[in-house]
Amino acid sequence: MELKVLGQASGDLPVSKGCSAGSCGSTDDQLSQLPDSIREKVFNHPCYSEDAHHYFARMHVAVAPACNIQCHYCNRKYDCANESRPGVVSELLTPTQAVKKVKAVAASIPQMTVLGIAGPGDPLANPDRTFTTFRQLSEEAPDIKLCVSTNGLALPDSVDELAKHNIDHVTITINCVDPEVGAKIYPWIFWNNRRVRGIEAAKILIDQQQKGLEMLVARGILVKVNSVLIPGVNDKHLEEVSKVVKRKGAFLHNVMPLIAEAEHGTFFGVMGQRSPAPAELQALQDACAGDMNMMRHCRQCRADAVGLLGEDRGDEFTMDKIEAMEIDYAAAMNKRALVHAAIKEELDAKRQASATARNPGIPAHYRPVLMGVATSGGGLINQHFGHAREFLVYEASPSGVRFIGHRKADQYCSGNTTCGETESALATNIRALQGCEVVLCSKIGYEPWGQLEEAGIQPNGEHAMEPIEDAVLAVYREMIAAGSLDETASERALA
Repeated sequence: MELKVLGQASGDLPVSKGCSAGSCGSTDDQLSQLPDSIREKVFNHPCYSEDAHHYFARMHVAVAPACNIQCHYCNRKYDCANESRPGVVSELLTPTQAVKKVKAVAASIPQMTVLGIAGPGDPLANPDRTFTTFRQLSEEAPDIKLCVSTNGLALPDSVDELAKHNIDHVTITINCVDPEVGAKIYPWIFWNNRRVRGIEAAKILIDQQQKGLEMLVARGILVKVNSVLIPGVNDKHLEEVSKVVKRKGAFLHNVMPLIAEAEHGTFFGVMGQRSPAPAELQALQDACAGDMNMMRHCRQCRADAVGLLGEDRGDEFTMDKIEAMEIDYAAAMNKRALVHAAIKEELDAKRQASATARNPGIPAHYRPVLMGVATSGGGLINQHFGHAREFLVYEASPSGVRFIGHRKADQYCSGNTTCGETESALATNIRALQGCEVVLCSKIGYEPWGQLEEAGIQPNGEHAMEPIEDAVLAVYREMIAAGSLDETASERALA
């Protein structure tokens, strides 16, 4: 059965029901069903395509300091290099500086495809700075995709300008469609030159978000909806949010975990509001994935992030370093075109070779298994366990292999000390792998091997440099052959 995303100006957009049982982003099977015009917008966008995020880079420029709403989960910082979350930047830029930075990054990182403005405030609350940046980039870097992320309050008034600058991707953060829920998330909005609070404020924000979503879809602009999962506040409500935005034509839904550490200084963090556990996040994402494409690879990036998702190379491109660079952007564009063509060829080959990972032909009675993966990119198992700053989590089951999400880790082996000396970091990483029965990496030391086994997680370094999905499926078959997926093992995993 196929469902249609209604109202797309470029023609109705087919979206397969389910998403590889709730897969993230657009998978290769779904891409093949899309019209050519839509597929071209999606295939190399690391936020819109699960495959693309292993290969293509993005960057954000921090030109938008002001915000027109207050969120209980947000605390903007303008000169911080130590936190990795939305609303944080190391330096604010003028539009001219931003354009120079984009060209410098695009010349240095040929895998880059996307430039987004996501803060540190709201881009559409800073329209002059935002659209001046977009206008200059359209002229000077026409091969870069342009994106914007917004809370939606000023969105309806900005749709014409967004379309004028050929911005094909817009992200709206929609945490509720019920004003009573919204009043628990947003203490105030700034609307018509006055501060509005409570349920009235939430109702205005929700109405503007929904109106803006409808207007974007009518223009053929792809919309990703971000929602922050806040336990006890909107966790029971986000399924309804997903249904509403799906019905109105959103292309993708990204349900993200609340970041609420007290040291970040947010209201929720200071008041002790907890973040969701990985199992809670997965359960809600699966519940929302019945007929909606779900994004599971979001890293909740800084407002000045640079590089592949999951990495941040921003300190390589501070303005003092950029001022000293000589940039031949015409030559850079030619190089980028060659690199992108090579990546596309590699992706096409990978999709054909990995067909068995999606249809493994395994009897249905075997239970699913979660596996953690250490990778530095390229869709390969190519990272030492001790060097990992995150683990990607995959689920293997008779239905195939699907990406579940990522777990942040501490790099306990820095290269300056003997791996394993920082016991607290290792313990943190083992906790991050909770629920996983296997961790796949290129290499692993004796000490973490033993502690992982004690925690019930089997280390595996036998599939180094292999494609992730193929390796996960191979290990799953090995577990079946070894008889470790019988009923007794299943009961042990649930204990």
